[in-house]
Amino acid sequence: MLPLFPLNLIVFPNEPLNLHVFEPRYRQLVLDCIENKQTFGIPPFLNEKLQDYGAEVELIEIARRHPDGRMDIKTKCVGAFKVVSYSNPAPNKLYAAGEIERIVHTDNSTFLDKEKVINQITELWQLVKANTDLPTETDFLSFKIAHKIGLSLEQEYDLLAMSDETERLELITAHLDHIIPIIREVERTKERIKMNGHFKNFDELNF
Repeated sequence: MLPLFPLNLIVFPNEPLNLHVFEPRYRQLVLDCIENKQTFGIPPFLNEKLQDYGAEVELIEIARRHPDGRMDIKTKCVGAFKVVSYSNPAPNKLYAAGEIERIVHTDNSTFLDKEKVINQITELWQLVKANTDLPTETDFLSFKIAHKIGLSLEQEYDLLAMSDETERLELITAHLDHIIPIIREVERTKERIKMNGHFKNFDELNF
């Protein structure tokens, strides 16, 4: 049974996450995880519904304890899971817990799969003038760039639930194929608006 801390966000494997914990039930959860040397789960709360897939995180440290009991904690995602059954609340606890099955994420994507996505991301970031660097390591590339390409929470959730990297990269490619032409047209429109009212110099037409 994994203690559960539902949030309206998606956390990917190896991603750090800092949390401000203020509700009594989740303060109890954190203290129990420390005492039992236990991880806890973050299933996303999307569309007013608790989802079945979530991120398993380990508590790295309590960065700060406030006088009123609130805590600032540092965590890191160590994997993903699917909830098999819920207990809300868990026996003799304030927080919920769930029986889980862990998801094994694999990466058998090819160099060409990754190269296509990297080229798309590079164009996207140039279009939006994003000051973002590509990851130096491309293993599990999907998780490393998922928060930086404009995916919806629902799309990020689908990524977390997929076990195979090739499938995750296909989702990302389809997303980028859709949004890059839209952003190109927006940028062209912005340039046309900027030119309106300026003195224009046209080459003579030879016909």
